[in-house]
Amino acid sequence: MIAMFIEINTLLTGVNVPPSLPMYQLVDPNLLRALMRRTGTGAPVTIRSLADEVGCSHSTIGNLLVEQQRSVSAATAHAIACVIGVDVLILFAPTGRAVPAVGVTPAQAAAHVEVAA
Repeated sequence: MIAMFIEINTLLTGVNVPPSLPMYQLVDPNLLRALMRRTGTGAPVTIRSLADEVGCSHSTIGNLLVEQQRSVSAATAHAIACVIGVDVLILFAPTGRAVPAVGVTPAQAAAHVEVAA
């Protein structure tokens, strides 16, 4: 299902978002929780049903809500936003130069870029 969201995003934006880079950091767990109570369709979505529709583990969604996990892949972030019915940047911020990943030093980030290139 995530592949479908990547394809839709590619068609809409003209940008092919790779599933592993960049990571997207949840802006506010309380916002995700509130939007889960009333999605774009007006219906609520549970942790399990959101995870099923996104194609990820329910523990991923649960961990985001309790801040045990702060980031997900671009594909997962786009899929969550699509199921909730909002733009991805409402819920997530891409990590990178402007938004550093939690716990990643500049040296680690530079090493990652060199390896990825």
